[in-house]
Amino acid sequence: VKVQLYYSEFQTKVENNLVTKTILIVHDEQATRQGLKKTLEKWSNGKFEILSAANGQETFEQMSRTKIHLLVTDICMPEMNGLELLKNLKDKGHKFVSIIISGHPDFEYAQEAIRLGVVNYLLKPVSKQKLIEAIEQALEKEANIERIEYMEKVTDQKLLKLDQVNNRSNSIKGATTFINENISNQISLKDVAEAVHLNASYFSVLFKEQVGVTFSEYLTRKRLQIAKNHLLTTDLQIEEIALEVGYQTA
Repeated sequence: VKVQLYYSEFQTKVENNLVTKTILIVHDEQATRQGLKKTLEKWSNGKFEILSAANGQETFEQMSRTKIHLLVTDICMPEMNGLELLKNLKDKGHKFVSIIISGHPDFEYAQEAIRLGVVNYLLKPVSKQKLIEAIEQALEKEANIERIEYMEKVTDQKLLKLDQVNNRSNSIKGATTFINENISNQISLKDVAEAVHLNASYFSVLFKEQVGVTFSEYLTRKRLQIAKNHLLTTDLQIEEIALEVGYQTA
């Protein structure tokens, strides 16, 4: 739950344009490419960076310089069509969501687009309203993917597994609750043992046996998990974060 709350703060930064999303339009016809770019720039009103490319080669060059979040590509282009472009980019490890624009309602093209994870398959002529609706849906999908990647990045997987174990005694459950509620304070093994009315030596053995790690490791992982989230998602100073997770010096 805490990770999700911290992520919501990160999303707020995205929405406030502190983290800029980039959309790349790929189309071999200059007039169409410029028209799409102007439409999205007007809709974006500065919230997103709108780039364009005329072919696969220009797309590769753009992707090598800039992180692209959404790729909007025509399907029929010389040398390399839109589907081939998407496949080559994904083979090279690029991560993004994509929209295909096509003049042909070809079922095989649509099937391949689905296999490549295309978010939407738009048929020409595309109205401004349908284009913008598709863009908004695609960006929402990209945000969900980013959310998952973010959570995987910041979450201590070992700690997550430890906290999911339910078959523990009431004393150990009480101990972990006490740690969570007092994480900003100086906590010793003796303090927690006294809080759950156990002898410190016995509590130490019982904690390791039921939780799977020592009391010291568990407490450290808890503190670092919260600190890591604060470092990534807030403007708090290191000194403030240190105090908030129970360290007296930065």
